[in-house]
Amino acid sequence: MIEDPPASNPPGSFTQTPIIAARRRPPLLPAFRYRNFRLFYAGFVISLIGVWMQRVAQSWLVLEITDSAFWVGMTDALGSLPVLVFTLYAGVLADRVPRRPMVMVTQTVAMIAALGLAALTLAGTVQLWHIVALAALLGAANAFDIPARHALMVDMVGREDLTNAVALNSSAFNGTRIIGPAIAGLLIAAVGVGVCFLLNGISYLAVIAALAAIEVPVARRASGSTTTVWLRLQDGFRHVTTDRRTRTLILNIAAVSIFGLPALVLLPVMVRDVLGHGAREYGWMMSAMGVGALAGALGIALFGYRLPRGHLLGWSATVFGGAVIAFGLSRSLALSLGLLALLGCAMIVTTALTNTLVQTLAPDELRARVVAVYAWAFVGLSPIGGVLAGSIAEWLGAGNTIALGGVVTTLVAVGGVLRSGELRSTR
Repeated sequence: MIEDPPASNPPGSFTQTPIIAARRRPPLLPAFRYRNFRLFYAGFVISLIGVWMQRVAQSWLVLEITDSAFWVGMTDALGSLPVLVFTLYAGVLADRVPRRPMVMVTQTVAMIAALGLAALTLAGTVQLWHIVALAALLGAANAFDIPARHALMVDMVGREDLTNAVALNSSAFNGTRIIGPAIAGLLIAAVGVGVCFLLNGISYLAVIAALAAIEVPVARRASGSTTTVWLRLQDGFRHVTTDRRTRTLILNIAAVSIFGLPALVLLPVMVRDVLGHGAREYGWMMSAMGVGALAGALGIALFGYRLPRGHLLGWSATVFGGAVIAFGLSRSLALSLGLLALLGCAMIVTTALTNTLVQTLAPDELRARVVAVYAWAFVGLSPIGGVLAGSIAEWLGAGNTIALGGVVTTLVAVGGVLRSGELRSTR
């Protein structure tokens, strides 16, 4: 078994080049050559099952309490708002401090938020403001977690195998989307939402234990102790605004976040009020999206290094927008399940390739800050989409609102990424 390189590599020059590097044919899943990544991946998969259970249960609980599409969208938005506020600073922090301890802290805070919501729900005292407050706490943890965790992957596997690591990370995220929502749908119908929150809280122990077990050399950072946070942020923004490929990637992922992802926010409303089904079918639909997303992630993991990533990204973003339109107009459960599988596949190919390209185009010393801008655009801007979609859905209905967002997403993908000659030639 090929292990990580010895610890004698000097700080700042950490590449994790495997000891046996002269094979003619690269391994199928090269990121798994690294012990650190294997440990992290195992813990991450277990934790993500719980995360998806909580996401399904929380949306359903808000809908039961409020009977309002607006509050479903608003709660999701308020949970993402801290990412909009804090994640850029978190990127600066992750470029200055050891990333592994930083991620351990964020995962612990997320565990506390999940267990708090479980206690309130199981006690029968949960109210809407409890859900909103704990969702905001979880969002604050995510704001600091995202740039540190994504940049940590480079520390674990190096630049050469980053595409594979990101794709495997995405496959875990979306493979568990199949399992978690299906379990959540059954548990909600059988014993209620509280158990979903409890199991999610317990599942965080797996990723925390994995992080405690890995040993990642601390790369040398530029000292710059007198440089202000604002100046450090400017360095990251300067790269994003001056590199045309990165700028196009960020603008496209922002459009996906604001106009495309409300399809997921409004999914429980779509299931209940448009398609006329319940929590069980809601779980099926989340799982169908996970099946498609897993297929897309595995495809990128297995063949991503052979494909022109920029060109593939343009088509996947366009297909994603078209699938959102079709899903919003669908009135059939079977058709909706198929469209969600396609939507999930296109979404994960789009986000995984965007994540990889943003990181590989960024200089090493700016990586966490550039990832923070990506997270700010993808996750931080989603409150705008959630609030906007929830408000419009009260007027136009959930299906028409989803379809309208898909139209905007498609236009941005075609007009930006698909037409960019520089991105089409980026491998």
